[in-house]
Amino acid sequence: MPRTPLASFAIEYLQILDPAGKVDAALDPKLPKDELLALYRGLVWGREADDRMLKLQRQGRLGTFSPSVGQEAVSVAPAFCMAKDDWFVGAFRELGGRLMRGHRFRDILHFWNGREEGSAIDPALRTLFDSIIVGAQIPHAVGLAYAQKYRGEKSATVCWFGDGATSEGDFHEGLNFAAVWQAPVVFICQNNQWAISVPRKLQTRSQSLAQKAVAYEMPGIQVDGNDVLAMVVATREALARAKSGGGPTLIEAVTYRMGVHTTADDPTRYRDEAAAQAEWALKDPILRLRRYLEAEKLWDEPREEALRTELRALIAEEVKAFEADTALKMDAPFDHVFGTRHSIIEDQRAQFLALIARDAEREGEAGNA
Repeated sequence: MPRTPLASFAIEYLQILDPAGKVDAALDPKLPKDELLALYRGLVWGREADDRMLKLQRQGRLGTFSPSVGQEAVSVAPAFCMAKDDWFVGAFRELGGRLMRGHRFRDILHFWNGREEGSAIDPALRTLFDSIIVGAQIPHAVGLAYAQKYRGEKSATVCWFGDGATSEGDFHEGLNFAAVWQAPVVFICQNNQWAISVPRKLQTRSQSLAQKAVAYEMPGIQVDGNDVLAMVVATREALARAKSGGGPTLIEAVTYRMGVHTTADDPTRYRDEAAAQAEWALKDPILRLRRYLEAEKLWDEPREEALRTELRALIAEEVKAFEADTALKMDAPFDHVFGTRHSIIEDQRAQFLALIARDAEREGEAGNA
């Protein structure tokens, strides 16, 4: 018996707004003015908040965190498309999307300062806190989506992760489960080209990460992740499919990590920063959308200055509230290791508090010297 073809596939690439801010008329979703301006505000909000966090960290007022500069469109656009009863399951580079979702900036700051209270997000937001373990949030997202289906909810779950997560077992297990059970989940891979110091070319032989959806018999698409319009279109299609019983979708959002992996990282040790910055700065999602808005007479410099002033004031108020919150306990993390207290953990708590007291005493002695 001759060999016969069993399967074939093709992966589409979607770009609507090019780096110069020119829209493809045939693909233009023709979003109304208020939606375009809301998207732009979300992008700038994420960038401004990220910039303030970096300043706080360099000043010693915030712990290590993961910047999102250059990747704002990947989280802002999907968050904008989500309904209130959808679940937001992020990794650690979705700052703009979180802010649009209603996640308080002060709580985000508490989280990155090691305060367990920063994980206590308002349940009404249906938003999980950052998942630092690479890929660990993917099975959680699938479980949430399956529960939504089981309960008969007309809602979905959106799950973000990086290209590095596609090399983890959690990714494959999650996608397989979601496909078998047709769970209403949208997987968004932030392909920013680097898994810390490992380039995408050393992670997989696949021409795209989107094509990994084929193995699980689900739709997959590669999108220009710096094109907010393309991200809106792809996400709306995926959400509509999920909520109508069509199961999961994998969206590969091609973007670039413009900054460090975390503020404890030095990317100059493993990549050519000058070349990367020169190429990807031209593809900046904020600059791209601004050019489009200006061409449509929807934006100008006075509006830009007013928006930046408003957002900086809003961010400053949240920073003030964050730093003024003295009710938080230094030893709060020990309260959340187990559901009940444990002698070993309590011994560690005592050692921790003793070290804090010792350091405070030394600082007092130094100040009186």
